Amino acid sequence: MPVPTEAVSNPTLLIMIAGLVLGFAGGIIMHRSDYCVAGMFRDIFMFKNTFMLRTLLILVSVSMALFEIGRRSGALIHPFPILGPPSLASFIGGVLFGVGMVLAGGCVVGTLYKMGSGSLVSLVAFAGLIIGSGLYAEFHSLWGPFIKATTFFTGKITIPQIVGTDPAVFVVPFIMVSSFFIYKWFKAGGLERRSFVDGYIQPWKAALLLAAAGFLSYVFAGMPMGITTSYSKIAAMLEEIFAPEHVAGLAYMKAVSLNFTHPLTGEVMKGGPGPVFDAIAVIQMPVIVGIVLGSAFSAISLREFRIYTNVPQRQFIAALAGGVIMGLASRMTPGCNIWHLFGGLPILAVQSILFFAGLLPGAWLGSKMFTGMVVKTGA
Repeated sequence: MPVPTEAVSNPTLLIMIAGLVLGFAGGIIMHRSDYCVAGMFRDIFMFKNTFMLRTLLILVSVSMALFEIGRRSGALIHPFPILGPPSLASFIGGVLFGVGMVLAGGCVVGTLYKMGSGSLVSLVAFAGLIIGSGLYAEFHSLWGPFIKATTFFTGKITIPQIVGTDPAVFVVPFIMVSSFFIYKWFKAGGLERRSFVDGYIQPWKAALLLAAAGFLSYVFAGMPMGITTSYSKIAAMLEEIFAPEHVAGLAYMKAVSLNFTHPLTGEVMKGGPGPVFDAIAVIQMPVIVGIVLGSAFSAISLREFRIYTNVPQRQFIAALAGGVIMGLASRMTPGCNIWHLFGGLPILAVQSILFFAGLLPGAWLGSKMFTGMVVKTGA
């Protein structure tokens, strides 16, 4: 794996340290609150429970306020890099991602923090994510044209850009309305979950902390948290060991999805899914490592670290299949649930809104598949 000399510059080191620290903190927060987006959507359809979905509204609203303040101060790139105009692919990818995350028992970061706390099922789902991300490269030449053919509002990324108005016209009313509902739920005790577990963090507090982490990522990395391009990169690095010529011949591995000047450091950040140490690796890989380490630290410090081996085989199969589907979907969209829900939705990116719209029927279908093939099979 070639490593360019400029990759060890001081600004790059700053970005990597920030990603590791934020990932570590995120791993602790998600482990201690069990803040899982897959469970959030699964609970709607399997248990008719919207408790966790309320905390997503808190996270999005707070992120929206922070991002708008950062945009107005000139500290943030708006819209942030990699986001593109809306496409039908965003919705289709959202549907598939919803199916995959329910089957896997966790989304792309839920898999990481659960894996860090000792879950073998999540380790299998992680392997599936790598496999699925690598498989996408094999048919990118077919899917890429579909994305272009179904793209609309070319050159426009957010609703304010499409309408041609200041983002505050949408941001302020959204925050006001959401604040009303959040206050109402809080007064009624609808945001508190009873727990007698040591170190437990209430999910609404976790939402606030994760919104702050996303904002800090936006400042230090130049964009909110996102990790799935690195899953493609890991897959390419592994495949290159056995079939270097095949990897070199894949058009997707030569793509440059990231190319911007970092506002904080002035560094030119370039990178893509190929098997090289580039800006994608600098920004995303420390976050991945940080989440796993943070969760492991949290589990060990609370004496909760356990490796459970007595798990039904069908659950491992579902986790692997779900991981593969998520890996494929994250490249087809492109992006994952964290990228779109924690980053794109707060700036009203249409691509992210379509992804969210696809997650709902996808999670419904995934819940039907999970209860039909995983839960009831062993009844």
